[in-house]
Amino acid sequence: MRTGRPIPPLTLSPEEQETLERWTRRPKTAQALAQRARVVLACATGKSNTGVSRDMGLSKQAVGKWRRRFLERRLDGLLDEPRPGAPRKISDDEVERVLTLTLESAPEDATHWSTRSLARRTGLTQNAISRIWRAFALQPHRAETFQLSTDPLFVETVRDIVGLYLSPPARAVVLCVDEKTQVQALDRTQPLLPLRPGQVERHTHDYKRHGITSLFAALEIQSGKVIGQCHRRHRSTEFRKFLDTIDASVPPGVEVHIILDNYGTHKTALIHRWLAKRPRYHLHFTPTYASWLNLVERWFANLTEKQLRRGVHRSVKELEEAIQRYLAATNTEPKPFVWTKTADEILAKVAAFCQRTLS
Repeated sequence: MRTGRPIPPLTLSPEEQETLERWTRRPKTAQALAQRARVVLACATGKSNTGVSRDMGLSKQAVGKWRRRFLERRLDGLLDEPRPGAPRKISDDEVERVLTLTLESAPEDATHWSTRSLARRTGLTQNAISRIWRAFALQPHRAETFQLSTDPLFVETVRDIVGLYLSPPARAVVLCVDEKTQVQALDRTQPLLPLRPGQVERHTHDYKRHGITSLFAALEIQSGKVIGQCHRRHRSTEFRKFLDTIDASVPPGVEVHIILDNYGTHKTALIHRWLAKRPRYHLHFTPTYASWLNLVERWFANLTEKQLRRGVHRSVKELEEAIQRYLAATNTEPKPFVWTKTADEILAKVAAFCQRTLS
């Protein structure tokens, strides 16, 4: 009876076991190396090449290759071998110089380096600068904005609001309320040139202003429906009228939790008196400089992108009609926004960002 070539036993030292397990867990490990580490760990349990290939969905030849490489050269055998090709022409010192200039200096005529300006400075080619930047994930031409909350109750407020998103209370409605103020009715100075094959839609860069309106909106997180109302002014009087609209829309006997920001119109004596007469309302204020916690902001972004940015409105009335049409379309087929991050994940990300900016 033929039994085939005997498979040499594979045993791991404690150090090798720890290293291989770290390679499989570390997020920044190359996927190929992580897979090879898993193959060796599986072989070390005494499984045959056939069993490991069946469990991992690999060919027997691949499993046998990495078992053999590990037995011959241990951990070094799992690393990629040098590839054929021309030797490097750019030294490590030159790479370090490019990185130092990129991170610690700026050209005289600009706030950041471009590949061309840095190539002239260093004497390297533009392609070489581009390859070095890609290798180290550097993008000097890009900049992002950020705003850290200075609210002393930031942690408690985040836990409160995120808790409402992830686990809304029973027999209660959770509404995200805010105002989109100073919405301008804009008309282009010349007629639009419509979309056609081979040509995008064109409009003039300048415009005529025909007035402004303010949109008060309340997004119901469970259903995705939006209660909206336009007013020409933005005062506590208008906000109280919008609260009356909300009160008429929510069935009696249902608790109402409202998430909103710290704008002054939300905290006047007029609003306090209105709330005092309606104990079923509970306000949850977002932290200072943390409007991203209010889900209605995401709906405002959709409204701007789909209706306002390229819209042409020759009067405030036309603008308000366009907003009402978008509201009606939203409520015909409402799609709630799904909040996925827990409070602990948000706070951990903020802490990591603070640590990175301080280091």
